[in-house]
Amino acid sequence: MVWRPEPGFEGVAMIRRFRPLLALLAVVTALVMLAAHADARPSSGGSRGSRTFSAPASTNTAPRGAAPIERSMTQPGRPAAVGQASAPAGGFFNRPGLLGGLAAGFIGAGLFGMLFGHGMFSNMGGLASILGLILQIGLIVIVARLAWAWWQRRNQPALAGPMPRQMHEYGDPRSGLSATTMGNATMPGNEDVAIVKQDYDAFETLLGEIQTAYGAEDLGALRARATPEMFSYFSDDLAKNASRGLVNKISGVKLLQGDLSEAWSEGATEFATLAMRFSLIDQTVERASGRVVEGGVSPVEATELWTFMRARGGEWLLSAIQQT
Repeated sequence: MVWRPEPGFEGVAMIRRFRPLLALLAVVTALVMLAAHADARPSSGGSRGSRTFSAPASTNTAPRGAAPIERSMTQPGRPAAVGQASAPAGGFFNRPGLLGGLAAGFIGAGLFGMLFGHGMFSNMGGLASILGLILQIGLIVIVARLAWAWWQRRNQPALAGPMPRQMHEYGDPRSGLSATTMGNATMPGNEDVAIVKQDYDAFETLLGEIQTAYGAEDLGALRARATPEMFSYFSDDLAKNASRGLVNKISGVKLLQGDLSEAWSEGATEFATLAMRFSLIDQTVERASGRVVEGGVSPVEATELWTFMRARGGEWLLSAIQQT
């Protein structure tokens, strides 16, 4: 009797033969997609002097506060010299604490399990193994996000009680910025800084100029408006986009609402952190063809906390960006 393979057997055998390569390609594709999404618009990170790892006070514009700074030249307990540049320390696997260990461990386990035929669905054939790998990646992302949220709550400093606040709205109807005076927001060695209308006008102008310069890949304009540290992050993000043949086009930036979270001085250096909600047209475009691969022509809204610094009496520069 002659044994004949069932229809489709050759395809299954081929999938099994190339299963390690397919598994590796699946992991690389997933990580590239995550990296591409993270690089849209100016990158988060930077330094806020001695308050780099302290949460900015919540405001009407950002009532839920800001996410911790993950990419900074400043080390906890060791404030760095303001404006000093350093190599970016960001990236999915470089995040601090429990998140980095879980992400690296789970992805490593999933990859090696697939390579050696012990994936989640290894007994269901090559195609099912690939689907199992994708499911594992999804579970990894969920677990990592939960772990990161737990780590944030665990390291969030507890407040002794409510902070008294006074809101003062400036009368200029063209500006969405307002001042918040924090009654008990000072830290040891810090002094409150008075922020006046001219400062708010400068912050609003910098918001539009920096976003537009980033979209135009104008390194000279970015260097003139940001600290060397933030400029190094912008340059790194733009280089990554260029290596993928993409450009992040930004236009139509408009401030919708904003208010002051805190303003303080450290020696001769002054800082101000503001929550700003703004609209903009944000597109990711293929550099060669001009084809839009992400985003559209309609404005989208974003809310971020931007920290500015200056030498006393000098010009404000962008020092940090935090997501809400």
